[in-house]
Amino acid sequence: MSAYQSEYAAIMVVLIVGFLPNEVWRVLGALLGRGIDEEGAWMQWVKAVATALLAAVVARLILIPSGALVALPLWLRLAAVGAGVGGFIAMRRSVLAGVLLGEAVLAGGAWWLGAA
Repeated sequence: MSAYQSEYAAIMVVLIVGFLPNEVWRVLGALLGRGIDEEGAWMQWVKAVATALLAAVVARLILIPSGALVALPLWLRLAAVGAGVGGFIAMRRSVLAGVLLGEAVLAGGAWWLGAA
């Protein structure tokens, strides 16, 4: 098998195994989600559960870090979250601004401490 054929086979595997099964559920979700009332009690519950899960993941990353975050002190992780929330609020609820500012504080603090 030539190099071109093996690359083509790898691309096909990614498409068939990774992309297509996920895309089916995305299309079904879009089709079935058209008639759902976004302000209904069911969607309010779904939003509340999603927010709680996200808050739990963030709390775990801050309080019980794993991987590269273990090398960073608690105060730096808390400062990054504070900066991210501040950026989110300052930029009129921009998630992108909050994430970028939080990441900048975390990366800058890691560099300053020599942990990066």
